[in-house]
Amino acid sequence: MATDIAAPETPPTAPDTSGIGGHPAGLTTLFFTEMWERFSYYGMRGLLVLFLKAAIEDGGFGMSAVTATAIYGLYTSSVYLIGLPGGWIADRILGYRRAVFIGGVIIAAGHFSMALGWVATFYTGLVLIVIGTGLLKPNVSAIVGDLYPEGGARRDAGFSVFYMGINLGAFIGPLLCGYLGENVNWHLGFAAAGVGMVFGLIQYRLGFKRLGPAGLRKIDPIERGRAVRLLMAGIGLVVVIIIVLALLNAKGVMNLSPKSVAESMGFVITALAVVYFGYQLIFGGFNAIEKKRIAAILVLFIAATLFWCGFEQAGSSMNLFAKDYTDRVIFGKLMPASWLQSVNALMIIALAPVFGALWLRLGSRQPSIPAKFGLGLLQLGIGFAVLAWASVYVGDTNDPHKVSAGWLVATYFFHTTGELCLSPVGLSAMTKLSPAKLVGQMMGIWFLATSFGNLMAGLLAGKMESMGLVQLFSAVAMWTAAAGLVLLLISRPVKRLMGGVE
Repeated sequence: MATDIAAPETPPTAPDTSGIGGHPAGLTTLFFTEMWERFSYYGMRGLLVLFLKAAIEDGGFGMSAVTATAIYGLYTSSVYLIGLPGGWIADRILGYRRAVFIGGVIIAAGHFSMALGWVATFYTGLVLIVIGTGLLKPNVSAIVGDLYPEGGARRDAGFSVFYMGINLGAFIGPLLCGYLGENVNWHLGFAAAGVGMVFGLIQYRLGFKRLGPAGLRKIDPIERGRAVRLLMAGIGLVVVIIIVLALLNAKGVMNLSPKSVAESMGFVITALAVVYFGYQLIFGGFNAIEKKRIAAILVLFIAATLFWCGFEQAGSSMNLFAKDYTDRVIFGKLMPASWLQSVNALMIIALAPVFGALWLRLGSRQPSIPAKFGLGLLQLGIGFAVLAWASVYVGDTNDPHKVSAGWLVATYFFHTTGELCLSPVGLSAMTKLSPAKLVGQMMGIWFLATSFGNLMAGLLAGKMESMGLVQLFSAVAMWTAAAGLVLLLISRPVKRLMGGVE
């Protein structure tokens, strides 16, 4: 059993106010740890599809958009999926602090592996980044929570500061890694992402004393032993499945490709979600109010999946649109396409305080949780409608007329405002609506929706070449906007299902 290091009889200590702005001193350490991790993640993400699709003579892999975006979808989806066992490993085996440090080391190793330039090391690097992010991402947030044992508004303010570090890293990463990758050498861009993670690890280790007891866990040796055996069995099962699939593919029994693997993974996630919600509603043993709330979670799960399916095309179809169909000449110099990946993070930094003040000002008159989800989807659809409109002016993709970068900036504006309506309330809604014994599982369900959306985003972006730009972006605009309108129309019935939860 995992317990806090501090003995139960220890009297509560006064809140730590020794850091900047009266926050705990350790918040600065975690702010920069997460900033550098997001620098590395978004810096590499901004290059991934561009590198995979770039011609071999230009240093890339020369893949089609279908294959490149399928790999992108598998990668980004796996990052969120692996966070579920990553949290479990920290709880049962490593503890939070060690999980964050080891995860950071694995992430850095992954980026440097990608920088070596060989096909085998490139894919090994992607796998390492997925594993490392799964260990670091959920657990660094858990340590932030530990800094504020008293909870309350001060803790919320601390997380707001922490999330600013996320967006600062997401803003800087594509600028530096994108410039090096596109203008100098792809692999130098990947290496720069690794260097950023190393900077984060150094300051994290040097800042251990500032964290105090936060993130320290005393794990029962017997439970740790059981968990290690279970983990080894799970890893062994995954290895066996991979070997069997590789043999079947080699013998021609199966034809595995990134696209087919991504499609199969989509079916698996869909089946998991259907079985899980069906089981909980029918056999979970919950009362009528709890069942209604689970039904409300299912509606929000579907809405979140649709939202991320569109939003996460930022690194795939929208990135390719920036590369091939956008006029990026500024003051006589060509701007790297990946620089436009920083627009969303910059807008989040600028607009998050505005939305926070707006919700506070509206108070009890602010939209309900399902209405906010509907507004998020509607604005996402408007953003893609802008991009579809821009695509009309592109014309023939074989001889395109490049359009102003302002079209993408406008699209990102609507996507950002949509994100600010939906994302901040998502995880909170899961914890509020979930029956007490399912809180942890419902947090996992939220990340499953994000993972599913990322996967579908990669597959959908792969249709750029077969559907055409106008048709693809128009279809995404219509489906997401229609889903948003439907959710707005049924927001009151869904709110009633929530049984008074606000």
